[in-house]
Amino acid sequence: MENLHQEEWREKISQDENAVIIDARTPQEWETGIIKEALLIDFLQPTTFMEEIDKLDKSKNYYIYCRSGNRSGQACQIFDSLGFNEAYNLVGGMLEWDEETVSPN
Repeated sequence: MENLHQEEWREKISQDENAVIIDARTPQEWETGIIKEALLIDFLQPTTFMEEIDKLDKSKNYYIYCRSGNRSGQACQIFDSLGFNEAYNLVGGMLEWDEETVSPN
C-alpha cells in the first residue's frame, strides 16, 4: 500500500496502463460525484466488499479513494493482504479532491 497525495495520484494514474479506480464510499456518497471511471465497492458493507474484490484481477493496480482517506486506507491494507499487485490510497479523499468529478450514471 502506498499513500498518494492528489498530485502524485494524478501523475501515477495517468502513466499506469493497469490502473483501476475504486470508490470505497457508500452509494449515497457516490451519488454526489465520482472520480472519472471509478467503480463503487462500498467498504462499509464488509461481506459485499469482500465478494466484490474477490472478483478483481490481482495483477491490476488499484487506486482507492473514499470521503477522507480513512476507509480507502483500510481497503488498501486488505488488498495488500490478499496479494493484489499494488494498492494506492488517495490521502484526504474527496474532501480534498480539487479536480473534476463526474456523475456516476
